[in-house]
Amino acid sequence: MSRRPEHVVVVGAGMVGLATARFLQRDGVEVTVVDRDGVAAGSSWGNAGWLAPALTLPLPDPAILATGVRATLSPSSPVYVPVRLDPRLWRWLASFARHSTPARWSRAMRVFNAANHEALDAFAELEAMGLTEQTRPAEPFLAAFASAVDRQVLLDELDQVARTGGYADFHLLDRDELHAAQPALGPAVTHGVRLDGQRFINPGRFVHAVAAAVEKAGGTITPDVDVVRVEAGHRGARAVARDGRAFEGDAVVIATGSWLDSLVRPHGVKHHVQAGRGYSFTVHPEVPPTGPIYFPIQRVACTPLEDAEDGLRVAGMMEFRSPEAPLDPRRIGAIIDAVSPMLTGVDWSARTDEWVGSRPCTADGLPLVGATRTPNVHVAGGHGMWGIALGPLTGRLLTQQIVHGRTPDLLKSFDPLR
Repeated sequence: MSRRPEHVVVVGAGMVGLATARFLQRDGVEVTVVDRDGVAAGSSWGNAGWLAPALTLPLPDPAILATGVRATLSPSSPVYVPVRLDPRLWRWLASFARHSTPARWSRAMRVFNAANHEALDAFAELEAMGLTEQTRPAEPFLAAFASAVDRQVLLDELDQVARTGGYADFHLLDRDELHAAQPALGPAVTHGVRLDGQRFINPGRFVHAVAAAVEKAGGTITPDVDVVRVEAGHRGARAVARDGRAFEGDAVVIATGSWLDSLVRPHGVKHHVQAGRGYSFTVHPEVPPTGPIYFPIQRVACTPLEDAEDGLRVAGMMEFRSPEAPLDPRRIGAIIDAVSPMLTGVDWSARTDEWVGSRPCTADGLPLVGATRTPNVHVAGGHGMWGIALGPLTGRLLTQQIVHGRTPDLLKSFDPLR
């Protein structure tokens, strides 16, 4: 873009799109946000809400392949691939497998280290822009295990991160220390790790707070706009809805999560974004945890939503299926089966807010953020499980490119045309 934009249209009202809109406003740009449903209607609502740099890692992980392909065909597996004829999915899975090598994981991890170094600062900047919700310190943030062997899996992973230049402040806990820190842990839990310096949010509330700040600053958020194409316009670029409405600005940012592909492909973005669906629900333990709990072997995340009456969100699973597919109750059952020995005082039958949402996953594990081949059309997506954690940083980086013409090193790694 040769001139400073005055007005940018953002397609997508999740954390990534709204954070981008708010950073653009801070730098003097008028914004219009449109979404096919509304604020936080997708994966920005039901996820764990962790802002945990120690655990924000590339999805293509050699450990996933180590479990074997056959395991992924079971609905009870933490990573599930339903058997169906979908050539695009199988091509994506083949590329994902090629990126799940130690060498490629290490290269991607170095990029994540740089992003993790800036992620919490970006949240602090976003909070300072008049948000009514704030991030919360994760005190404590516990990873819990049924054996020393299981715990070693996480310790090996933290060691691998350290070898790539990353850092996590952690301490080992024995059984008594764990249960004193979190009485909600079940008798099966015998070994643990306390991760320091992490934070968390209630994601739905936080994203709605960002939306409120965008509107208070003069931005417009319009729901029920199903954008079917983005194209060059008289002013710069425009987003065209299924019903014919057009939203024109000096630039357009496409931040539609798992529905990214059809909008960005005409602009030279060849990376396929695959929906990696996650599940969650809410329970009310007799002794509510005061901080997040992670069960790495079960791949289940637990987050206290706010006050005790708000309950504990239990989230997990990775399911490679269409984002439009209905919730599969077998996946909820698999989470309960996996985690029930690890928590005590929970009536699992009284769960509420069963939810499934689609994380936008790339085969190489890196987000797609930056300019496309079409002038004034930008992409902000492909964050996998980390759209909440990296959303504000994405908005800050993309604003530097759109408004100031600068391309930080992280954006070079996230280049959607790579």
